[in-house]
Amino acid sequence: MDVNNKLYPLLLCAIIAGCNGGKDTDPKDPKDPPPTKDEQLSALIKQNGLTGNPMTGKTLPDINDPIAALGKRLFFSKSLSGNRDTACVTCHHPQLGGGDNLSLPIGVDAVVSDLLGPGRAHDSKAHGYDGGPTVPRNAPTTFNIAAWNTFLFHDGRLERLQDDGIRTPDTPFNQGDPLAGSNLTHAQARFPVTSPEEMKGFAHEDKDNTQIRQFLSERLGGYGSGVGVLPNTAYWLDHFRTAFNQPAASAEALITEQNISFAIGEYQRSQVFTASPWQQYVQGNNAALSTSAKRGALLFFTSEKEGGVGCSACHSGDSFTDEGFHNIAIPQFGRGKGDGDGSEDFGRFRETGDDADKFAFRTPGLLNVEVTGPWGHSGAYTTLEGIVRHHLQPYDAVSNYNSGQLSQAGVQNLDKLQSNTQAALNHSNFALPNLNYTEQEVTDLVNFLKALTDTCTKDATCLAPWILDETDDPDPNGDQLSPLGL
Repeated sequence: MDVNNKLYPLLLCAIIAGCNGGKDTDPKDPKDPPPTKDEQLSALIKQNGLTGNPMTGKTLPDINDPIAALGKRLFFSKSLSGNRDTACVTCHHPQLGGGDNLSLPIGVDAVVSDLLGPGRAHDSKAHGYDGGPTVPRNAPTTFNIAAWNTFLFHDGRLERLQDDGIRTPDTPFNQGDPLAGSNLTHAQARFPVTSPEEMKGFAHEDKDNTQIRQFLSERLGGYGSGVGVLPNTAYWLDHFRTAFNQPAASAEALITEQNISFAIGEYQRSQVFTASPWQQYVQGNNAALSTSAKRGALLFFTSEKEGGVGCSACHSGDSFTDEGFHNIAIPQFGRGKGDGDGSEDFGRFRETGDDADKFAFRTPGLLNVEVTGPWGHSGAYTTLEGIVRHHLQPYDAVSNYNSGQLSQAGVQNLDKLQSNTQAALNHSNFALPNLNYTEQEVTDLVNFLKALTDTCTKDATCLAPWILDETDDPDPNGDQLSPLGL
C-alpha cells in the first residue's frame, strides 16, 4: 500500500485549509513536490485533535503525596490478601510495565510467593491446581490508568454511567454503586481482593465481597475480627494517621476499606508516563521520530480507503483508545470464563447480554505498549510484531498461531484454541478486515508503537519512586512483598 501517493490530494487540502482557515487561495502549483511526511502528519494530528497529553484537565496526585505514598505501601503488602501470600504488585509491578509480563496471571498459592513474572508457577498442592495459570485474563497495565474516562477491566464491568455514577461488579448492569468511591481507579482498587484466584484465596470463600473487604480492613487495623492476627498493627495505624493527617484517629475510623482502596487508587493514578517521542513530535519536535516511525504513524492514522491501515478508527485520541468494545478474535485459551463449554470468554457480552457484544473486549490504550505485553485479553501475543500482524491479517494469524511463543507451562485449553477463536472470527460483529501489507510496513508500525514509550518505563532508577524501598520503614509484620526475578 502506497500511503504517500494516496494521501497527497487529501492532505494537500487539509494543509491548505490549516494554513489559511479555509479561505479562498491560489491553488498550489501541481509541479510543486508533494507534502513531506512531517506535513502529512501535522495535518493528521490536527484532523484528529491530538495534543500529546492524555491527562489534560485531570487533577492527579504526585507519587510523593502522603496518600499516594501510603497507597504504594499497601500495593506492596501481602496483608491485603486472604492468605497473606499475594499483593497488588504481584500482577502489576512497575518494572514489568505495570503488569506481570505473563500471558495469564498467577495470583494466590504460587510456589514462590514473591517471584514475579516469568517463572511464577502455581503450587501443585493448591486448590484447583491443573498445572497452568489460574487467572483467565491478561493483567492490564496500571500505567496511565488515570487516562481512562469510562471503562476499566477488559469487559468494562466497571464503568462510569451517564449520570456520573459508577457501576461496579457489586451492582446490576447500568446501576451505580454508592460505595464505588470518588473515581474509576478508586472503584477498581476495591475488587482484586474479592477474586479467589487473584488475592482473596480459597480459605475465605464463605465471605462475600463486602465481608472480605471488612475482614482485611480489620486485620490491617487490628480491630474486630482482626484483633491479634498481625503482630504489629500500630505500624499501619501510624501510616494511615500520617497520610490522612489525622494524628489522633482510631484504627476503626481510619483503616477502612474505603480509605485502603482510595490510597491504592491514588498510587495507581500517580503512575503517569506520557513523555514519549510521539508526545515530543506532536508538540513540535519533528526530529523526535525516526523516518520509519513516521511512515508507521501515517499508516496508523490513515484509513484503509486512503491507503493506510486505519488503526486510529479504534485506537483514537491521545490515549489511543476509543474506550469501546470490539471483537478482534484474539486467540482464546486458558481457563476461560465459563462461557460456552466453559473454556470460552464472551467478553463484554457477559455484562450486557447483547449478542452484538459477544467476544468483544475493551480497546486497550497504546501508550507504553512496548513494555506492557503480552498483548490481547488472553496475552496470546508475546511480540509487538505478532499483535500487529494479527490486526492486519487476523484469519491467517489465527490459523497459523504458534502457541510455542507462550513462556508459561501448562496453559490450558490449547486444544480448543482454534475452535474457540474461530467462533469469534465467524461472529457477525467481527471487526477486522484482511489487509495486504509488506514486511517494511510491519516494521514501520512497530517502530511507531515503540515511539509511544516513555523512557522512564524502561529505567529502574526513574521508576524508583513507584517501587517500595525495602529499607524504608519495612513492615514488621513480614508481609511486605520483596520482588524476586526482576
